[in-house]
Amino acid sequence: MTSGGIRPGSIKRAVAAIALIALTMFGGVALANPQPGQLNMTRGASTWSPEAYFLNNVAFGVCVVIGILVFGAMFIAMFRFRKSRGAVAEKWSHNTTLEIVWTTIPVIILIVLAYLATGGLRTFADTTGSEMTVKVTGYQWKWRYDYVDYKGKAIEKVGFMSRLDRESDDTRQLNSGLDPNAVKVGDENTYLLNVDKPLVVPVGTKIRFVITAGDVIHSWWVPALGWKMDAIPGIVNAAWTNITEPGVYRGQCAELCGQDHGFMPIVVKALPKPEFEKWLAEQEAAANPPPAQPAAPAPASTAAAPKTADVDAPVSQGHQG
Repeated sequence: MTSGGIRPGSIKRAVAAIALIALTMFGGVALANPQPGQLNMTRGASTWSPEAYFLNNVAFGVCVVIGILVFGAMFIAMFRFRKSRGAVAEKWSHNTTLEIVWTTIPVIILIVLAYLATGGLRTFADTTGSEMTVKVTGYQWKWRYDYVDYKGKAIEKVGFMSRLDRESDDTRQLNSGLDPNAVKVGDENTYLLNVDKPLVVPVGTKIRFVITAGDVIHSWWVPALGWKMDAIPGIVNAAWTNITEPGVYRGQCAELCGQDHGFMPIVVKALPKPEFEKWLAEQEAAANPPPAQPAAPAPASTAAAPKTADVDAPVSQGHQG
């Protein structure tokens, strides 16, 4: 195409300005914690979550660059090379070299993204070397957690149901008159995001999760861990995490599982190892009380009862005549 008055320098400056704005927005949200209105993923709090964060950022960056190039070329063609400015369309319809270039470059981009994603999924799927196993079962509309083992030792009868907390449950009722903004833990608004019993785990420990469901399909999702996993009836899926920082991490069911799907939160409470081990010991002691001892028999008397003396009456002698 040809056009009068086109200045290549101005095009370069426009593209650079658009790129700068996009990168500024992208960089700003990349450092944010999960908050309402956040655009990017959270960095997470586990050893694997940076993998997902990195892959997301790479894919997002590729999309931003492609978007700038494609929409930039489109707007330039629409406004700079329009008929009213004297532009005259070229007569050619195909350019073999150009078609090879814009076919080869996307293929290379897809191969690179596939390679990175495959590496990330391979490390995520490797649950070997786990020091702890937790079974997660989804029900309408609550979660059950069963502690299976810890550091090679089986855990006996430690498990519980985890439901939406009472304050959120009361507030969500129609005509309750309660303010959702008043449902807080400290300064954090926890409306529909808190439970009566959180899942308690240790930090610095590779934890294997075996995840299933008892009725319909659910999805166990805590963004800070960097992954979510479907809970499917009759199927056991596996995932793992190794949380690096103590804290409380919240999530929700990420599968539309029924009318109360939005009232099925997840709370993971990560404790330092000594605190977790103390908590676990208390739970095991409560779940496995020592057997009751039989009542002791009454002690036998040591003093012999006195014997009653039998006194024989004297035999009367009859008078002889």
